[in-house]
Amino acid sequence: MTDAPALPASDARSRRNVIVLVAAQAILGAQLSMVFIVAGLAGQTLAPNPCWATLPITLAVTGSMLSATPLSALMQRFGRRVGFVLGALAGAAGAGVCAVGLMEGSFGLFLAGSGLTGIYMSAQGFYRFAAADTASESFRPKAISWVMAGGLLSAVLGPQVVKLTAQAMVVPFLGTYLAAIALNLGGMLLFGFLDIPRPAPPRPGAATGRSRRQLIRDPRIAVAVICATVSYALMNLVMTSSPLAVVGCGFQTSDAADVVTAHVLAMYGPSFVTGHIIARIGVEKVMAIGLAILAASGAVALSGVELEHFFAALVLLGLGWNFGFIGATAMLASAHAPEERGRIQGLNDLIVFAGVASASVASGGLMNCTGGSVQAGWQAVNLAMLPFLVLAGGALIWLALRPRDA
Repeated sequence: MTDAPALPASDARSRRNVIVLVAAQAILGAQLSMVFIVAGLAGQTLAPNPCWATLPITLAVTGSMLSATPLSALMQRFGRRVGFVLGALAGAAGAGVCAVGLMEGSFGLFLAGSGLTGIYMSAQGFYRFAAADTASESFRPKAISWVMAGGLLSAVLGPQVVKLTAQAMVVPFLGTYLAAIALNLGGMLLFGFLDIPRPAPPRPGAATGRSRRQLIRDPRIAVAVICATVSYALMNLVMTSSPLAVVGCGFQTSDAADVVTAHVLAMYGPSFVTGHIIARIGVEKVMAIGLAILAASGAVALSGVELEHFFAALVLLGLGWNFGFIGATAMLASAHAPEERGRIQGLNDLIVFAGVASASVASGGLMNCTGGSVQAGWQAVNLAMLPFLVLAGGALIWLALRPRDA
């Protein structure tokens, strides 16, 4: 009997790291869906103006945006483990401040805690890049997509925790934020098993790679950043408003949690095959399919406000995000050198989360302050997707029409 061929050393290590990162995505990532379900509803009870209901989510995304570049630089110097542990500690601290804000009825404290939670969101965003660090060229798209697939477990865990904890205490949603503290502190222990070498410091005279300005002018990097930003921002725009729309149309908080569960399952479920699809048909086609599915999501949402419309629209929204965002991540990961990693990954997430922050603040304004009704606000949210889908689609077409040797 002959031995099975050994994996390349890099892929053997990468597969071990993928297991750790999948577990982290499942446990620590659960709080992401928890925050998106309850933060807008809690904000609606605390905010002096209903137009500011989604401001806590905006502050979380803004915290993620502002911490992306420093976290990327920190991990470039000290390694992934340090950045991920710091993110989990910030997530626990943010949930704690939010809990105090709820007990005190303080919208300001709740916003401050949401901003701290954004540091965790930023660190979690780097899990996908960490999956690629030790992977070979052929395994890289699969490693990225498998780590994203860890969100399947978080899609089930997060909303179920919300159902158990949202009304479990006298103060609504307090139990949810206490549970988030436990998830952060427990999940943080996983990073002790991560095996990603700390980047070697550059030797005097060694190549340092392109500047941020040169990197962002690379056509493939520019298109990857545009499509990642549009995919993530539009997903956030609609998902942030969906619990408000579901409850505003006469359904229960548990119904909103079920809709978000279906959405997050659709976000991460295809990740088991997305990497294979990228390898088979090419990353550009996968990104184009993602944008088309996002457009279909908006069309379904505009067609009605029955519970089945919410489910269908949010499932399509998750599928479109998966193809668009994972495709853009794979394109970006293959378009820069290792010494450029800290620069471009931090810049990418800074731009992406700037778009997401803008979308989340716009979501509350469109939902609560346009048209005078829940239905009109929901329509405004989904109509706002159109110009950005045109922008991303145009960027992909421009890239496809460029000469190969340009």
